[in-house]
Amino acid sequence: LQLSLVIMAIHGHFGVLIFLSVVATTNAFCIQAGSTPTTRLCDVGDGGSVEPSVESATDETNEEPSFYKRDTSSFTAVTEVLVAEVESLRDSFPSFENEGDEGSNMIKFNKRNRGFLYDVHSDLMQPEGGMIMSQNSHVANVEYNQLVADKEVVLVDTIRKPGMPSSSRAFHRAGPRKLLHFDPSAVNAAIVTCGGLCPGLNNVIRELTHSLYYLYGVKQVYGIRGGFNGFHSPEYPPLLLTNEIVENIHHEGGTVLRSARGGFDIDKILEFLQEKNIQQLYVIGGDGTHRGAYAISEACIANSLNVAVAGIPKTIDNDVDFIDRSFGFQTAVEAAQAGIRTAKTEAMCNVPNGIGIIKLMGRSAGFLASYAALGSGDVDLVLIPEVPIQLDGPDGILPFLRTRIHEQKYAVVVVAEGAGEELLGVSEELDAGGN
Repeated sequence: LQLSLVIMAIHGHFGVLIFLSVVATTNAFCIQAGSTPTTRLCDVGDGGSVEPSVESATDETNEEPSFYKRDTSSFTAVTEVLVAEVESLRDSFPSFENEGDEGSNMIKFNKRNRGFLYDVHSDLMQPEGGMIMSQNSHVANVEYNQLVADKEVVLVDTIRKPGMPSSSRAFHRAGPRKLLHFDPSAVNAAIVTCGGLCPGLNNVIRELTHSLYYLYGVKQVYGIRGGFNGFHSPEYPPLLLTNEIVENIHHEGGTVLRSARGGFDIDKILEFLQEKNIQQLYVIGGDGTHRGAYAISEACIANSLNVAVAGIPKTIDNDVDFIDRSFGFQTAVEAAQAGIRTAKTEAMCNVPNGIGIIKLMGRSAGFLASYAALGSGDVDLVLIPEVPIQLDGPDGILPFLRTRIHEQKYAVVVVAEGAGEELLGVSEELDAGGN
């Protein structure tokens, strides 16, 4: 998890956010291709404005840069930017810091507790703050190297092609802001994991907890156990997360908070948020979980609750748009290699005409199956949801398999779970998460 992505939700600027594992490393995409740079202003990290210059790329005669060529093609010019709409909590609730304030947002360092390290997998662990000998104590503030201005955006359409319109989509840039919406010292945060398991869940819980304490300086962080059930079921009491409790959980699989599908009860969730005075809720899950997170955010606004809800996409399918990969994807690709090797051994040793078939996850996207097959080098055929399956004919998979078996006496096939729905039909059944 990129730590800088947490900052926007931590600062509470938006009612609901989707965390993406991508970070823009430049100040802003502000110079319009094909225009005169000296006539265009752009935002910088401190919220001010500067006039871009190309002096570093030109000689004293102000000629064209030796390593750049001015492109006056109409498709390279972006004249309109459509920024994704967000709902700011500042519009509905008073903020801790406002325009004109100096701003107090700095990295907080805290001493570690000399407390007990709980067995977070044990059902006998004490919820909500067992025996901690000392609270985290404030040590020092360290200024951020750069703060992100509210108007900074990241363009989606950074690759320009002939025929493209002059407008471009954009998202608000993630990163630490100058002004804080919440008072960190009074913030109670909560983290919940829902849906199926995914590699990296404990890493996300650990780094989110560390970020909340070390970077932001919250009062306390609750771990909601058993998915949405943990908001109301006495069988899953909340756990008070500390830096010590999460210190080594990234070495373990699964989620220390447990996970489940279903259990969503908006009235009981709102009751929990009010009872525990939660200002920031971090929901880790997939499609159904994020529908629930959005419903919680809308309900908080409707009930005048000053709560920031942040959604963290959990999918080993890597099917989140605009990012290179989601957390857990690479681990899943690596884990699939063992299954592919086993299937190849079975196919080679079962004569005649052995075929090894491996089904991998991928309900709507075949990234996992494709990457696992490419990484192994042992797969003859990959079936994914994006490509309709043809059984017979020149492009049919059955004639291909017959030919491959004739050539090497065996074949290995990887199938994404969503492949072939055009042949088998789409199931109308929904699970407890609404999928």
